[in-house]
Amino acid sequence: MERNLKEALKHRRSYYAIDNQTTIPDAEIEEILDFAALHTPSAFNSQSTRMVLLLREQHRRLWDIVRNTLKKTIPAAAYASTEAKINKSFAAGYGTVLFFEDTAIIEGLQKAFPLYHEKFPQWSQHTSGMHQLAVWTMLEDAGFGASLQHYNPLIDEEVIATWELIAQMPFGLPLEPPQKKEYKPLCDRVRVFK
Repeated sequence: MERNLKEALKHRRSYYAIDNQTTIPDAEIEEILDFAALHTPSAFNSQSTRMVLLLREQHRRLWDIVRNTLKKTIPAAAYASTEAKINKSFAAGYGTVLFFEDTAIIEGLQKAFPLYHEKFPQWSQHTSGMHQLAVWTMLEDAGFGASLQHYNPLIDEEVIATWELIAQMPFGLPLEPPQKKEYKPLCDRVRVFK
């Protein structure tokens, strides 16, 4: 289902009950990431965002890492509910997209443009956020439910290669509708001056 951009953004929500079914072939999921990588803007055209698509065994392996790390980190009394949430919401999905930033590119820009040295890490986060929204919206449009997770830095040692881990996006076929979303008044969030 292809919606216009406004419709797609409106329907993009956090889904926490997903399963390991797919709505499209794996090659089309890869095309979503490729499209986002090619067409999402970045400061100074840095193209610093890196995405890794984990499917099947690699997807399950990631969530094993998360569970094992959390089991060592959080109190035993709290672990059972955390494990249940991971099992139902994230590990149960079809795949996970990992979002990274290539810090070598950021450092290169900091050296090349010292006037903006302090801003490049912040702009890198903006770039990553735009990629996350683009991928999330396109996955939603393809019929998937997804959510954005941040188990970094807890899992960094076991997951990271040479890039900085920013977020994890598990996705799968939605089993339940998303929770009701509350909206703060627009007059508090948008200002217009003429």
